Amino acid sequence: QVQLVESGGGSVQAGGSLSLSCAATGVTYRFFRSMGWFRQAPGKEREGVAAIYTGDGSTYYADSVKGRFTISRDNAKNTLYLQMNSLKPEDTAMYYCAADSRTVQPWDRADYRFWGQGTQVTVSS
Repeated sequence: QVQLVESGGGSVQAGGSLSLSCAATGVTYRFFRSMGWFRQAPGKEREGVAAIYTGDGSTYYADSVKGRFTISRDNAKNTLYLQMNSLKPEDTAMYYCAADSRTVQPWDRADYRFWGQGTQVTVSS
């Protein structure tokens, strides 16, 4: 059974950093072709933050996080990461890891068939 388990969320002051992890179990690292991070703030739609195509390593970032967030993957650990620097209060949200065995549109959340349970990130001013 494929599972994605996020960790690393927490509370931080504006300007601080957090690193999120998403460990995949039940599959080898070759299984996923597309992986991404989405977030959802209260009362708002879930939005794409960062995505990576595992085949060629292409990465994509939402304009709101470019230059501050970095998505990466450790194949040996079968784990996806999101390094978040210079955090802002507007980054506060539940962050979700998503993945699919196909090459999907990076921001189309309906295309991702596998999701983690989410990890909360809270940034105070």
